[in-house]
Amino acid sequence: MQLYIGNKNYSSWSMRPWVAMRHFGIAFDEVKVRFDSFDAGSDFKRTMARVSPTGTVPVLVDGDLAVWDTLAIAEYLAETFPDAGLWPRERAARARARSLCAEMHAGFRALRSTCGMNIEASLPEVGQRVLAEQPAVRADLARLDAAWTDALRDSGGPFLFGDFSLADAYFAPVVARTRTYGLPLSPGAAAWAQRVWATDAVQAWVHDALQEHDFLAFEEDYRQAPAR
Repeated sequence: MQLYIGNKNYSSWSMRPWVAMRHFGIAFDEVKVRFDSFDAGSDFKRTMARVSPTGTVPVLVDGDLAVWDTLAIAEYLAETFPDAGLWPRERAARARARSLCAEMHAGFRALRSTCGMNIEASLPEVGQRVLAEQPAVRADLARLDAAWTDALRDSGGPFLFGDFSLADAYFAPVVARTRTYGLPLSPGAAAWAQRVWATDAVQAWVHDALQEHDFLAFEEDYRQAPAR
């Protein structure tokens, strides 16, 4: 299998299947395609257009099959490796985990668009300003905190549905955002976020992201250059 991803510092959608595959020991070759821009004529778009019809990342290639969209990749992996435990094994918990991933996939647009993933950065002052000025971001954060807290309460933890699952991998980029922007979480949600951050798979992604040193101005709304 090959997994096509973008810059690890910025690409939240790429992070989700990468972390899942790394955590569950699913072998793959990483193919990183650098973000130069998202214009139709960019190197990134031209490269990805040869792999999938959307021209976006991530894309999982398995032989002659290309699977794009993060949820589709998650389901393909779960079907291909049914004994790996990517989804919770209990039916109701599995349905709930899928519901949360679908909610993440389609929702939280205010937080996602305003607080882009940027692992290298530390921007708590931006987070404070955004929360003060944008009710939609506050609402997104409150819903995330409630969703995590409810899942942890019902499962008993330590991860959202007991053992680490695709749901935890799916929210790992949001954990990164809470750290970059200093977004406050309730104690239970904060403890879970720290456990996700400390997993070997997430730390491996973070390590690689910090080694990129590839500042992309079009990905950074709040500063002109990274601190050194």
